[in-house]
Amino acid sequence: MTSLNSHGLRFAFGTLTALPVRVSRWDRGAARAGMLCAPLAGLAVGLLAAAPGVLLLVGGAGPLAAAVASAALPAALTRGLHLDGLADTADGLGSAKPAEAALRIMKQSDIGPFGVITLLFVLLAQVAALFELYGRGWADGALGTVAAAVTARLALTLASRRGVPPARPEGLGAAVAGSVPLPGAAAVACLVVVCCAGAGALLGGHGAAEQQALAVLGGLGAAHLMLRHCVRRFGGVTGDVFGALEETAATTALLVLSLSWG
Repeated sequence: MTSLNSHGLRFAFGTLTALPVRVSRWDRGAARAGMLCAPLAGLAVGLLAAAPGVLLLVGGAGPLAAAVASAALPAALTRGLHLDGLADTADGLGSAKPAEAALRIMKQSDIGPFGVITLLFVLLAQVAALFELYGRGWADGALGTVAAAVTARLALTLASRRGVPPARPEGLGAAVAGSVPLPGAAAVACLVVVCCAGAGALLGGHGAAEQQALAVLGGLGAAHLMLRHCVRRFGGVTGDVFGALEETAATTALLVLSLSWG
């Protein structure tokens, strides 16, 4: 079990980040453990992304500079893989072509107009939400950055649950699709919601705890709607779809956190 957990962590960090972690196993057991560990990869990315934002804000820079830094670093820590997946998925969906033709469009190396427009508005939304959070203080900005990154990877855990088919017989989507038992995915989701709510309570009391929990649930809800649509259109999930789900969940979580309460 300890060995499998180790391989799961390697799988999660090696496939969901650009950190120098070598994936030592690529079988269903490692995929299952890896996707259950996906929120831990998100936690690492979130903490690393929050650091420059906090340093800039404490050092005298404005909230916009902090927001840009915290939005840019996750892209660097994944080599832009998830943003690329979002753009490819947008091109596939926007093509209005049958599944096989849409999947071919998504495999092309270029980015079409739907992908460009989607990337533009998603990144603008992320920076705008982080600007609002850092405007409230470094703690709000940092916690929002971490919560969004964890929620984003949790969405991939849920998208890997049994019953969700792959759209292709190869690639990351085929490796992880249907690998996670539903009870395990639900348990991880509950743990993440509780931890984020607890962090919010430490920061700002009962209201902040509620908003953190709603941000996680909102991100997961938006990702679930995207997942259902992609499964209907493409016949299942792909690595690009996973990138789109990650960015959808992160952006939605940030937008929920940026709302003013009370």
